[in-house]
Amino acid sequence: MEPSLNKQILSLAIPALGALIAEPLFVIIDSAMVGHLGRTELAGLSLASTILTTIVGLCVFLAYATTATTARLAGAGRTREALRAGIDGIWLALSLGVVLATGAWLSANWLVHALGATTDVATNAVAYLQASAPGLPGMLTVLAATGTLRGLLDTRSPFIVATIGAGVNAGLNAFLIYGLHLGVAGSGYGTALTQTLMAVVLCGLVANGAHHHEVSIHPHRSGLGNAIVAGTPLLIRTVSLRIAMMTTVWAATALGATALAAHQVVNSIWGFTAFALDALAIAAQALIGTHLGKKDAHEAKLSENDVLNGQSSRSAAAQLVTEEDTSFPSFDPHQPTTPHSQPPNIDALLRRFVMWGLGAGIALGLILALFSSLLPRVFTPNNDVAHVASVSLLIIAVLMPLAGIVFLFDGLLIGAGDGHYLAIAGVITLIPYLPIAIWIGLHPASTPAMSLGLLWLAFAGVFMGMRALTTGLRVRADAWR
Repeated sequence: MEPSLNKQILSLAIPALGALIAEPLFVIIDSAMVGHLGRTELAGLSLASTILTTIVGLCVFLAYATTATTARLAGAGRTREALRAGIDGIWLALSLGVVLATGAWLSANWLVHALGATTDVATNAVAYLQASAPGLPGMLTVLAATGTLRGLLDTRSPFIVATIGAGVNAGLNAFLIYGLHLGVAGSGYGTALTQTLMAVVLCGLVANGAHHHEVSIHPHRSGLGNAIVAGTPLLIRTVSLRIAMMTTVWAATALGATALAAHQVVNSIWGFTAFALDALAIAAQALIGTHLGKKDAHEAKLSENDVLNGQSSRSAAAQLVTEEDTSFPSFDPHQPTTPHSQPPNIDALLRRFVMWGLGAGIALGLILALFSSLLPRVFTPNNDVAHVASVSLLIIAVLMPLAGIVFLFDGLLIGAGDGHYLAIAGVITLIPYLPIAIWIGLHPASTPAMSLGLLWLAFAGVFMGMRALTTGLRVRADAWR
């Protein structure tokens, strides 16, 4: 494998990590500014933003599906088709965003009251949700456009746009909340406008590439259908993950206030470690898709040469030129796909990514273990909550290398376009975990620390272990290639 592979991985993973971290800044900025308005305003924001982030979280398949499809086509040298697939994914995201925005705006009052909000909190929650709902088309378009650029091995542009977007969001919120005195609704308007502007910029980058390669930016019915087919299994996978997380929260709630508070601390820290592992998974999605595309191109050239060998040299040469000009244009000018190019070493790439996933998991586990008693203090001054959280942190620290492998296997299979298997595997992983989590919630241990520790042992050990088993068995086979 080429010596620059580690550099390629880092060049994709580091900007991806930056973009992943930048996104939560929107919620942090909103919370910080709305928090100065009052307690009920902040509570309303918390409730409404939970609904909004859940909707967006379920649609993350828009990014994953476009990354896999675009990367594989681009890797095969079929840049025009790659851009066409990305554009169709963006149109699907925009259409879905309009539908969800309309539904969220119309049902905002019902959704908020269904979650048990009191009158004052509900008023603010409805105001924020209805103000931010028009931004859903932009939010989902950002996902699809980001996935397209990732598939073209560009994680830097989404990082820059997300970082600038966080700054713009802060300025807009300050003006709308305090300058125009719009209250919590001003925060929603600011977020919606910022996400829309981000979508325009990212779509402009994709459109510029489309113009350069003479690709139409208009939607194609067949392309939209293909995007739906590719995205649906990944939606099922995402839903299975959400069910596992929601069940974990339910069980923690059943364990009592101390355990629930400690769970929030541990879950927040787990989320930050997931950013680092997810950044590597994103790099895996892009590179494995690209390498599989190169493999496709190499095999196609071999088959093409077999046909050409049976024809006259003149017709063979003419056909080869035609095919190279139309079907397999070079995506990377420094590594063009040719009939004589060597196939990419997928096994070497796989081994390298496993090493990165395992190494990142070990490093994060050591950090969590060393600071398990100190990290909870960042979130809470309560000694009981901090102690309960520290016990669970030690448990996930030991199991973090397993999580590193899971994220990488998941990213590899997403990049290979193996969504149907991931959907099935997602359902299978719930079968052993849900009964265990529910049992723990219904039968607390003698102490909150032991109860929450068992819950996290079940999540990080059983649930993540099942994900490692199902994805690991698939990676060892050849069907995903």
